[in-house]
Amino acid sequence: MNPSITEAPKEAQMLVVDDEAPVAQLVEQTLSKAGYTCRTAENGSQALRILEQEPIDVVVSDIMMPEMDGVALLKKVKSEYFADVMLMTGFTEDYNYETLVNEGASDFITKPFSPRELLLRLKRVLKIRYLLIERDQINEQLEASVERLGTVNYELNSALTDLKNMNQQLNRSYLDTINRLCLAAEYKDDDTGDHIMRISRYSELIMKKLGQPDEFVELMRYASPMHDIGKIGIPDNILLKPGKLTDEEFDVIKTHTTIGANILAGSKAEVLKLAHEIALNHHEKWNGKGYPNGISQLEIPLSARIVGLVDTFDALTSKRPYKNPYPIEVALEIIRSEREKHFDPAVVDAFLDAIDEIQEIKEEINSCEDMAASDFIWSERDIENGIYQHTDIKHAAAGK
Repeated sequence: MNPSITEAPKEAQMLVVDDEAPVAQLVEQTLSKAGYTCRTAENGSQALRILEQEPIDVVVSDIMMPEMDGVALLKKVKSEYFADVMLMTGFTEDYNYETLVNEGASDFITKPFSPRELLLRLKRVLKIRYLLIERDQINEQLEASVERLGTVNYELNSALTDLKNMNQQLNRSYLDTINRLCLAAEYKDDDTGDHIMRISRYSELIMKKLGQPDEFVELMRYASPMHDIGKIGIPDNILLKPGKLTDEEFDVIKTHTTIGANILAGSKAEVLKLAHEIALNHHEKWNGKGYPNGISQLEIPLSARIVGLVDTFDALTSKRPYKNPYPIEVALEIIRSEREKHFDPAVVDAFLDAIDEIQEIKEEINSCEDMAASDFIWSERDIENGIYQHTDIKHAAAGK
């Protein structure tokens, strides 16, 4: 009998096939560190020679390769060898997940992927593999193993059901990779990543409050953290400047909207289309005085109107290189004062209506203590921008 079906054995034999040596080395190192025995091949022909000589449990192959691509290798392996095949590619729009599974692929991984994702998917493939092996063994001993056969078939059916839903899981894994890009952009001034987590939760909540469809709400959850991905192109000496910005420096800061839009442009994925829309427009204002294009009111996409507000709230109530966190009541006073100026009035109303839930999210995902109202001091930047002049808050003297 094979080892425990709840945890695939680490001595399983792996074969990595990729014509790009760095990718092959990364996969091989990941599997070897996890305790698997691993061979590598540069192309399909070399892979088939190894399969003729050694028993291989799982072939992890790139699709886009010269001479024999991964799909052709898949068909050859499934017709001649008892090995599972996991395909990987960065060109998801060119391949249909269901078609590849029907051809015999055990899984389909989107590049770039994290080592953790690869190992989790490999464990799933091996679990199904050994369940199938165990089922065959039980069938040979049917009289003595009827009860076990029923259990294994139940587990196998559950695993196969999971496999049929893999397209959705692939999407989540893809989004996890995008989230890591967002963390890279935010790492300069928010090394905890808490900011993008809060923006995601806040945006999702406001979308629900505005009665948007569930699919749009889910897309918003994943797209909104990409709003500031363009900051990766802003020099540190400007992005992390503790004092007031010059006009020239502020002009550079403003380019993070177009940089982010350029990074996200041209994708066929709905989540990246929405992220592009948000990145470009989340600094536009209801009164048309925002940037980069100075559009106003309903010309601004709803997604960007929502992120523009929750991003402002989070920036006000969080520590930044140029300021300490403002008390929540200060932030709310500023938001109320900017209704129909900076912010869509409907979004402001939905935000204020959800403020208890907003605070719960903030308390759940917060890496620093809130500043007490009595300790509040306006930042030099906000004094320069005149924000305090539009509120009734007197916690600190302007210019202090």
